[in-house]
Amino acid sequence: MSSSNLLADVETFLKRTGMADSALGRGAVNDWRLVSQLRAGRRVWPETEQKVRRFMEQYEAPEARAA
Repeated sequence: MSSSNLLADVETFLKRTGMADSALGRGAVNDWRLVSQLRAGRRVWPETEQKVRRFMEQYEAPEARAA
């Protein structure tokens, strides 16, 4: 399975939220290297992609939680 669409979605999410690469990887799948490895061509299992996408969908910025 190709991760190119996932990578594009991850990059968009990171720009929109300002989240660090490592924070996304650790929060989604407990792997702080995930984003850098995706950028290097890492492929992921469908289950892993689902976890990353679920994390991004459910993420709420800290400022929004405080309001």
